[in-house]
Amino acid sequence: MDRLGEPESDVRRDKLRPARQLHEASRVPLYHQLFVILRSRIYGGGLSAGDLVPSEQELCQEFGVSRITAKRALNELADAGLVVRERGRGTRVVEQPPAPAVMASIEGWLENVSLMGIATQARVLEFGYLAASADIAAALEVGLGDEVQRAVRVRSLDGEPMSFLVTYVPSRVGREYEREDLETKPLLHLLEKAGVEVASARQTVSATLADAEVATALGIHAGAPLIEVRRVVRDTDDRPVEYIRVVYRPDLYRFEMSMRRVRAKDGAHWTTLPSSPIPAGDEEEKGPSGTPGRMTTGG
Repeated sequence: MDRLGEPESDVRRDKLRPARQLHEASRVPLYHQLFVILRSRIYGGGLSAGDLVPSEQELCQEFGVSRITAKRALNELADAGLVVRERGRGTRVVEQPPAPAVMASIEGWLENVSLMGIATQARVLEFGYLAASADIAAALEVGLGDEVQRAVRVRSLDGEPMSFLVTYVPSRVGREYEREDLETKPLLHLLEKAGVEVASARQTVSATLADAEVATALGIHAGAPLIEVRRVVRDTDDRPVEYIRVVYRPDLYRFEMSMRRVRAKDGAHWTTLPSSPIPAGDEEEKGPSGTPGRMTTGG
């Protein structure tokens, strides 16, 4: 019982948000999709420190999954240090959950895109077609002045703006989808639906400062430090199909890379460790890093 005399299970149900749909056709395992949703509830305040997390049976009823899937999702929460599972007492949120880890490597890109659609929400600010400037033409390898699609979006995690995205796509590809599609589907999915076979990407990560437009969209002050990611995506014919610039709030996003010291005939050097093929979190914005690594988004 809680302090108001109401059954704790009833209080817990009231705090839960409506179920988000799981995507059975996704390459992301159902248990991991469920883990992402529960993790978002914890970091978004839907489940507070000390709260009981829905039981395996309750998750089965809410999401229509098997008991094995529900149990594996709860175990993954425990492995991530977000909850404590006690036999006979249920699963509770820890007092100070760690920052959520999100894997982002070339092998996990498609999975991360699928999870982004589950864990975050996108809002399209601008959408249209314009003549490619010199830098856009160079990035997409099109002629100066050729028509390209430009879209500006803000992506939020549990209602908190975390990234500001500007994407450019060749007109021949962009004409295959509409503004409304970008509100509900990751851009990578729309490219694939348009017949594009994504094969590779190259990106850079750096730091920048928020201008007035970005500051307003992200709810921060102008001049605030941001993490900037620029990426060019190519198809199987090595043609650029997307140029994207994303800026992230550093309090909600950070980059980690695991490395190992290797000794060779020409001397010792550092090498990055391959990441798991199953991501631990959310985006299309967190795509390949060029070398295997790990992306993390802070709560």
